[in-house]
Amino acid sequence: MARKDDENRNGGGRDEECERYRQAAEDALQQLDWCIGYLHGIRKLDVSRALAKNRSFIRSQLLKREEEPLPAQQTEQT
Repeated sequence: MARKDDENRNGGGRDEECERYRQAAEDALQQLDWCIGYLHGIRKLDVSRALAKNRSFIRSQLLKREEEPLPAQQTEQT
């Protein structure tokens, strides 16, 4: 019985740890989004585009999320 309790605790711990890492990644991407927007706003377009491409790769390949438009594409649409 004690063994099952340990397995349940460890399994739940892994899920919690995974969720913490996922949340940290999402927070880091939000900070990166802010930086990209700031750099785009001060006309550092080459740097903002390069970071946006990196962000897109991280979102699509590592986090398995949909890609977002680059800052230049966002301003063209509005």
